Amino acid sequence: MSESELPVIEMRPYRWGDPAKEARLPDAVAGALTALGAVPAPAPVPPEDATLPGSTLPAGARTALEAAVGTAHVSVDPLVRVAHTRGWSTPDLLRLRAGDAADAPDAVVFPGTAAEVAAVLGICAARHIAVVPFAGGTSVVGGLVAQRRGFAAVIALDVRRLDRLVALDEVSRTATLQAGMRGTAAEALLNGRGYTLGHFPQSYEGAAVGGYAAARSAGQASAGYGRFDEMVVALTLVTPAGTVRLGTAPRSAAGPDLRELVLGSEGAFGVVTDVTVRIRPRPQERIYDGWRFPDFATGAAALRRLAQDGPLPTVLRLSDEAETAVNLADPGSAGTSPPAAGGCLAIAGYEGTGEDVRSRRARAGEVLAAGGGEDIGTDPGERWRAGRYSAPYLRDPLLDAGALVETLETATFWSNLEPLKAAVTAALTDSLTSAGTPALVLCHLSHVYETGASLYFTVACAQAGDPLAQWAAAKAAASSAIRGTGGTITHHHGVGTDHRAIYHQEIGDLAVEALRAVKRTFDPEGICNPGVLI
Repeated sequence: MSESELPVIEMRPYRWGDPAKEARLPDAVAGALTALGAVPAPAPVPPEDATLPGSTLPAGARTALEAAVGTAHVSVDPLVRVAHTRGWSTPDLLRLRAGDAADAPDAVVFPGTAAEVAAVLGICAARHIAVVPFAGGTSVVGGLVAQRRGFAAVIALDVRRLDRLVALDEVSRTATLQAGMRGTAAEALLNGRGYTLGHFPQSYEGAAVGGYAAARSAGQASAGYGRFDEMVVALTLVTPAGTVRLGTAPRSAAGPDLRELVLGSEGAFGVVTDVTVRIRPRPQERIYDGWRFPDFATGAAALRRLAQDGPLPTVLRLSDEAETAVNLADPGSAGTSPPAAGGCLAIAGYEGTGEDVRSRRARAGEVLAAGGGEDIGTDPGERWRAGRYSAPYLRDPLLDAGALVETLETATFWSNLEPLKAAVTAALTDSLTSAGTPALVLCHLSHVYETGASLYFTVACAQAGDPLAQWAAAKAAASSAIRGTGGTITHHHGVGTDHRAIYHQEIGDLAVEALRAVKRTFDPEGICNPGVLI
């Protein structure tokens, strides 16, 4: 099934994706978890039985919000509130599975236009009500948990009704998309006109355009299409102080590029209501190859050659020895024998015209072979492409089985890649082993640049008696290792509340104060996602 054929699904509280696609753990994985000491977890508390506080939204505020967006578009229904509680990190899910919805918003508001978004922000600013912008809701860094202290209430501002393709400029090859449009819907609309956005994060089935912009999303085809922030040529930000429209040309020397100030701002300055992005012709041909390297260092060096000297495939990623051994490159076959015994599996995918695909594939293949790679055919690559959105479905049965499974990511320069990988792997391994829960730590390289690359870690072990404290300690150790080795605290997951303190260390006090000054300008009452980012 292609990306444009995936349905727009209604995400359920703490169970990922399409109910018809729920995953079952392979026997080998279940056996490995037992060997690690995992004990099946208690059944999750049904969402309707979750404990959440009563709504503190003042009656006058609710009346004003209903007048602004329509009575049908303001909800205090408990299930709607639970569905807008937190995001999709493992700690978020563990809390909800235990029935803890203490962070639920007091109400959920669904504006249908940018003018309605402005009206909602004005009402909330006047009444000192915190506002959490909510697009797909797939944050994994605490980006949907607003600080409550000092606010009369907290609302989630869900932009799902802003779901139109506003404009398509086929001459300039740009499209203007509203922020609530889900990634699957945007791709289907563009494909119908002969184009692609080319943005396919692993959260593709749940994420939305506004979230892509707010968190600087990076899709799995970033080598060929770029990150989402590289696609954005214009955007609209609605703030409590007014509306800002940025981007009148593809490039400009008219002062600093303020689009970059909004991209990655995570709702702290206001609500992104639409973005204009560059688009590409829909590819005529797709071919994904598998390559085996004897070790991670050799594979990374070969990928670096492609990133620096070309030609770049559309998708380029490298699993380390551990990730290759458990065959995580094909989530549907996790726990079975990998396609090539030993070593590291790389995926090189090519999309475009037939001539372009043939040319890049041949030239890139020469580079990979010269760098020590062994061509193992299209089967591993095509299996990865077919199963690339399956991994999030594995987390639910893993948590059911008593596993603690989580991810984190970073990026650094090529010269620092190996020290960073070693430091983070050791930090995670040592922290979890010292807690009595030996861990499997996997890593892959999935986004490459001329000067460096990202590293994406997956961690699995048995849950301890307090899995929240268990992961908090491991994540703190990994974060310390990242900063101590010179990496960035996040390449594409974002800052949220989880990374805020380390992010402030990364950029320094003066830069943090500059961001606070921007927030004071756009959001004088501080109502927009308070506590997130800054």
